Amino acid sequence: MCGISAYIGKKEAVSVVLEGLKKLEYRGYDSWGIAALNGEPAAFSVVKRVGKIGEVSGDYLKKAIKGESHIAIAHTRWATHGGVTEENTHPHLDCSGKIAVVHNGIVDNYQELKQELLERGHKFSSQTDTEIIPHIIEGLIGEGLEFAAAVREAAGRLKGRSAFVAVFAATGQLAAARKGTPLILGVHEDNSDELFIASDVTAFLEHTNKVMYLDDGEMVLLNGRAMFFSLETGKEVWKRVVEIHWHAGAIEKEGYDHFLIKEIMEQKDTLFRAINQDDAKITTVAESVKNAFGTFFVGCGTAGKVCMTGEYLFSKIAERHVNSVVASEFANYQHYLTPKSLMIAISQSGETADVLEAIEVAKSRQVKVISLLNVFGSTMMRKSDDFFMVNAGAERAVVSTKATTAQLAVLTLLAYATAGKLQDGKLLLMDAAGSVNDMLNPRYEEHIKKLARLLINKQNIFVIGRGLNYPMALEASIKLQETCYIHSQGFAAGELKHGPLALIEEGTPCIAFVANDETKADMVSNVMEVKARGGYIIGIAPENNEVFDYWLKVPDAGDASPIVNIIPIQILAYHIAVLRGLNPDFPRNLAKSVTVK
Repeated sequence: MCGISAYIGKKEAVSVVLEGLKKLEYRGYDSWGIAALNGEPAAFSVVKRVGKIGEVSGDYLKKAIKGESHIAIAHTRWATHGGVTEENTHPHLDCSGKIAVVHNGIVDNYQELKQELLERGHKFSSQTDTEIIPHIIEGLIGEGLEFAAAVREAAGRLKGRSAFVAVFAATGQLAAARKGTPLILGVHEDNSDELFIASDVTAFLEHTNKVMYLDDGEMVLLNGRAMFFSLETGKEVWKRVVEIHWHAGAIEKEGYDHFLIKEIMEQKDTLFRAINQDDAKITTVAESVKNAFGTFFVGCGTAGKVCMTGEYLFSKIAERHVNSVVASEFANYQHYLTPKSLMIAISQSGETADVLEAIEVAKSRQVKVISLLNVFGSTMMRKSDDFFMVNAGAERAVVSTKATTAQLAVLTLLAYATAGKLQDGKLLLMDAAGSVNDMLNPRYEEHIKKLARLLINKQNIFVIGRGLNYPMALEASIKLQETCYIHSQGFAAGELKHGPLALIEEGTPCIAFVANDETKADMVSNVMEVKARGGYIIGIAPENNEVFDYWLKVPDAGDASPIVNIIPIQILAYHIAVLRGLNPDFPRNLAKSVTVK
């Protein structure tokens, strides 16, 4: 969940990793640090600070880090082990100060390893699990191993999902190892002169769009060129260069105040890109669903709500039962998986730890895995038997918006294809995408902003829906929780009488998704029950109703109603956050790519 940026080459390294780190801040923003190798004899200059790196200037770093450097590593942290302090901020050094390390993930066995190191006389200055890594490497070099061999041996001693980058001042070598957590190498055509390592391609996209992926159980040594090795065998591994088709502007704000509102507005275009799937591939996957002995949609958080919506879509459109499972719970379902089962795994980043572990469980039972992704080349893509790209483009805000609606669009297409009505699904979604284009205008945004002003001081908001829009009630609550820090709960509207209605009092806001479908009459009745207890009703519906206190109009999109209905909530959450003085791009305690369990 943290961000790593590293560079070795001809440019001034500190500037390169600084800009890279700023683009990775969505992965963690508790604290940040940079270590640069400079001087004769070579030594590290290190700067660490608590807080966000987004506003840090190059001039500030020039004062903090003396001298020019062509090798640097940097890290922006989402705290796991140890509090948010400068002492716990990466990079961490060994006792000699000659080995610097930045690290993502968790070392499950760090306590026993640390105890061994303490008994050997090593000194520690933090409470992190990361700090053991440079000390292990130091000890192995002291035993006679070369740097690359010491990194490989150290990686082998670490249990759990993690990845790290290490620099050895004595030789000017940089090495990285991956065990479950992503690392990507940025290269130029000849794989020389300049090399980048990062958690995400966005860190170096302005320099190169050509990458080489570290797979699980591999390491890379940067020593004039990139050399990849198996951690298990030590044998060199051949890698191909892959070109990423994102342009640098996709990861800039381009005139918007925040990435979140930019990405919400980009749904005018991203939905059309998501719908533009290959008919033959959609049809082939639909056949896999029809022939499967149990189909499982698996995801976490927002992607988990997309999976849940898929369960409703397949029931209603294709008249077929599929199972929606939270990825962290999937292992509990493994006992009746067979080689005839099918998993459709959904993730924005393609690096979600719980989803990757669910895929491993499925693979252990010989289950076919198809992934729905937004990041080409991600771990999920490479571990799957097949995949769909939702083509939403880079999402920099921690809160997912455009990737979510793109995922919903592709699942809707797949449901229609399974029913043998692919072209009907495409027409429906094209109409919905056109309606979204009409929705996202300044007047509509101002109408939602007016509602945001009414809600900024509310402590509780309830959201209700039925059918296809029940999962969207849950997703709407996630948006309000993570963006505005408002306590929000989503419910199936029919469940109100079974407990939640006791929480309604005079003025309690209740958002109701009232679609023009078979659930409408029951939804209106449920809304009236809330109104009778003093609730303030915010209706999201194609038509106004006398029971609504505030109406947010949405298109009548039929089976695509989850797509159009969630968009006003995205805008509402954004404006409440801004009015509350919060940064909607960086919710507290959260990070974009959840690579730890």
